[in-house]
Amino acid sequence: MAYVTLSGAILAEILATTSMKYSEGFSRLWPSLATGAGYLLSFVLLAHTLKSISVSTAYAIWSGAGTAVIAAIGMLFLGEAMTAAKVLGVLLVIAGVVVLNLNGAH
Repeated sequence: MAYVTLSGAILAEILATTSMKYSEGFSRLWPSLATGAGYLLSFVLLAHTLKSISVSTAYAIWSGAGTAVIAAIGMLFLGEAMTAAKVLGVLLVIAGVVVLNLNGAH
């Protein structure tokens, strides 16, 4: 169940960050509200996850997955350049999460 909660936290963070892009510096109401609500939900779900999973494991997965997906969204849907350096950076983030989890989730 903890990984379901963590997945929800990741999804909420991704939606919040994507909404932030469309808030135009918090000058547009609905994307700004979606940003705030998404981050609030994400932190609440992450906090619940930390009851069952170690902070290093949960935070590594939450931040790493969010970073990788947001980078992909930027490159695939928002017109950001897909460079070798960006792709390598995303792969390194994923590798970092894997390495941090080699001892197993506790």
